[in-house]
Amino acid sequence: MQRYFLDTPFSNEGNATITGEDSKHIVKVMRMTVGDTLIAVSEGEACVASIIQTQPDGVTIQRQEGSLPLNEMPVKVTIACGLPKGDKLDLIVQKGTELGMHAVIPFEAERSIVKWDAKKGDKKVERLRKIAKEAAEQCHRTVIPNVSEPLSFKQLIQVSSQYDVCLYADEEDAKSDRPNKIAERLKNVYDKQSVLVVFGPEGGLSRKETASMSTAGFLSVSLGPRILRTETAPLYVLSAMSYEFE
Repeated sequence: MQRYFLDTPFSNEGNATITGEDSKHIVKVMRMTVGDTLIAVSEGEACVASIIQTQPDGVTIQRQEGSLPLNEMPVKVTIACGLPKGDKLDLIVQKGTELGMHAVIPFEAERSIVKWDAKKGDKKVERLRKIAKEAAEQCHRTVIPNVSEPLSFKQLIQVSSQYDVCLYADEEDAKSDRPNKIAERLKNVYDKQSVLVVFGPEGGLSRKETASMSTAGFLSVSLGPRILRTETAPLYVLSAMSYEFE
C-alpha cells in the first residue's frame, strides 16, 4: 500500500488533504480514485486512510480507526558528515534514511574539497530533503529525517551540546593498539537517547578537529581495521546501531 506524509494533520473529523506532487502521484501515477486506500503518516503516526474526494488541487482522505505499528529506531541518530565530493551526500541521505537515521548535518570540514555554493545551496538542500522523503516512504518510516543546512565546524561543536552522546569516527583510533570499538561505545547508549556521530570527508578529520571534539566531550570510535569511504562509514555505524537496538 502506497505511503504518503501529510503536510497538515488530520482534522477533528479525521479528514486531511494531500496536495502538490503527492496528489498528482496518487491520481496520475497510481490511478487511485474514491474508495481506494493508502497509508497516511502524520505527526509520527501511520494509519490507513480512504480517498473520499479527488480534485485538481488535492486529494481528500479520511483516516480509518487504529494506527499501524511504529518502526523507528529507538535511538535518535544524527549523522554529521564533512562535505563530500560528487553525489555522495545523496547516497548518505538515501541509505541513511533506510537504515533509521534521524537527521543529517553536512558541515564544512577542514579537509573538505567541496565548497558549499550559497547561491545554489537552497536547491541542493531541497533536493536532499526530497531524497529523504522518498526514501522514508519507500522503507515505511513514520518520520522523515531532517536535512540541515550545512554548518561550519564551529557551529557543529556548538549544537553538539543538544545531544546525549557525541561520537566521532577516528582513523587514528582504529590504528591504535587498543581501539575503541563501536560495540564498546554503544554499551553507554540507551533507548530514547539522542546520538551525534561525526564523520570526516574524503581526507578524514584533521587532528585539530579531533582535538576540538575531544575537548567538547566527544568520544572517538573505531570502525574496524579497514579504512572505509566517507559514504560507507555512516552506513556502517547505522547498521551497528540497528543490530544493537532493534
